[in-house]
Amino acid sequence: MVMATKSKILCVDDTPTNLKLLIDLLSDLYEVKIATNGVQALEILESYQADLVLLDIMMPEMDGYETCQHIRNNLKTKDIPILFITAKNQPEDEEKGLRIGGNDFISKPINPGVLYARIETQIKLHEAQKSLQAHNEDLEEQVKQRIGEVLRLQDSSIYVMVSLAEFRDENTGNHIRRTQYYVETLAKAAANTALFRPYLSDKNIEVITKSAPLHDIGKIAIPDPILLKPGKLTDEEFTVMKTHAEKGYQILKQASRSMGESGQVLEVAQQIALSHHEKWDGSGYPNGLVGEAIPLAARLMALADVYDALTSARPYKRAFSAEEAFEIIEQGRDSHFQPELVDLFLQLKSQLQQIALEHPDPQVE
Repeated sequence: MVMATKSKILCVDDTPTNLKLLIDLLSDLYEVKIATNGVQALEILESYQADLVLLDIMMPEMDGYETCQHIRNNLKTKDIPILFITAKNQPEDEEKGLRIGGNDFISKPINPGVLYARIETQIKLHEAQKSLQAHNEDLEEQVKQRIGEVLRLQDSSIYVMVSLAEFRDENTGNHIRRTQYYVETLAKAAANTALFRPYLSDKNIEVITKSAPLHDIGKIAIPDPILLKPGKLTDEEFTVMKTHAEKGYQILKQASRSMGESGQVLEVAQQIALSHHEKWDGSGYPNGLVGEAIPLAARLMALADVYDALTSARPYKRAFSAEEAFEIIEQGRDSHFQPELVDLFLQLKSQLQQIALEHPDPQVE
């Protein structure tokens, strides 16, 4: 048969007769340890896991009030129940003790029945608090695990959707990667400016970066003869191609509904898919948004997307040099793109060119 472990009580009093009385009263029921002053009590509590402290108030050098404050200020001991045992039984004494962290008062001379009842009450309360805390920590861990599962599912869904876009058009693979890194680089630079700092926390940048690869997901709904046409599109074909923005938005919106609590990534991805072809002056598509009505994530994506399109070779066009592309983007300042973002983009030339070098398009044999 397993014997129940006795609760541990630290008795603190500078009077030997008082300590002897407490030992006589409590030692049959509890594991009792004694200290003759506040300093000694604090030293003992560094290694002794007491379940309750019985604390005299009137002691030399460090009185019970100060000892109580030290106990409460120590992370290891801050939750231990403290019962003051004292002849100081005026209302203001009790009020002070409770205010600085005492749990209860027992007046001298000690009534054994009151002592037992109050010790038992405080120990039970403390055990209940520890149990509740452990339960809360367990729930917290379960919530963290669940959130992790949802995020992994979300990341997997994004990966599948991006893979679909790559499968439909073999030219898009490294375009997707380059534009993602361009967006991340530009967003981090923008976050260092007063204008954009309020909107670009580290978390927001992470979400935008994760969302960026989905900007052209709507192209999976464009017919092959148009999507894969090796030459320049006719006006009618281009009208169909432009629908990829709205189609991408609808695909991501449906995905968001299906996943329930989808989080920010799919929400921002919807903004980017729908609005990355909008222009600062309102001449873009599909909704002709003007200026800051265009979501910031889409404004960032627009610069990355155009720069990569300019510097990439396609069957119907040559690749512009980086300098030519930067000149064209500068010409679009205040018309196609937000002026402040263009200025930042141009300051990042070397970083953007390095990204392009690290993620080139595959060579066609």
